[in-house]
Amino acid sequence: MHTFPKPTGTRICIIRHGETDWNVAKRIQGHTDVPLNEVGRAQALAMAFNAAHQRFAAIYSSDLVRAIETAQALAQREDQAVKLLPQLRERHYGVFQGITAEQGAALHPAAYAHYVARDPDYDFETGESLRRFAERVADGIDWLVRHHSGETIAAVSHSGVLDVVYRRATGRPLSTPRDFVIPNCALNWFHFDGQGWHLEAWADRHHLHEVLTEPPE
Repeated sequence: MHTFPKPTGTRICIIRHGETDWNVAKRIQGHTDVPLNEVGRAQALAMAFNAAHQRFAAIYSSDLVRAIETAQALAQREDQAVKLLPQLRERHYGVFQGITAEQGAALHPAAYAHYVARDPDYDFETGESLRRFAERVADGIDWLVRHHSGETIAAVSHSGVLDVVYRRATGRPLSTPRDFVIPNCALNWFHFDGQGWHLEAWADRHHLHEVLTEPPE
């Protein structure tokens, strides 16, 4: 009988994209393709210089422009190309995309109640349920682990994606309220040892102190 070694651990630095004008206005972006603003581009450059002492075997990004722009800053420092992974795209928020949560409460009160309750099966009528979104994100991260065993890689994504990965790594249910921050362009480190996901470091943003005080969600 042949025995096979367990997969070697993989380290992934997952970075939320830089700031956009919709972040400032607190408009829900979802799949809407919103570019970085001036502050977001400065954040991306600061992040890239801070992360430059790491050597990444590959740099991945969501296929939305705000993530791609952020990833390109890091890729240029690493002299690499950005690889797109659609599974890292933000959740589709259906009828909430393009409006603020406050507007959603007024225009779609029933949907807002599901949103606040983190109902795992509600899909915003034309969007994506939290449960399906989490499955999609897990598939993407698991794909990265399978294809980069024993390596250190970077991935630029979104707050919703980081919310899901954080919960999986710390054992928190999807339905519990978020009690942790997800800053733009902070470094979030995870280790995948073949048995599970583990959080190494969260929301390292010391490189952003002179760029922005506290970016909104």
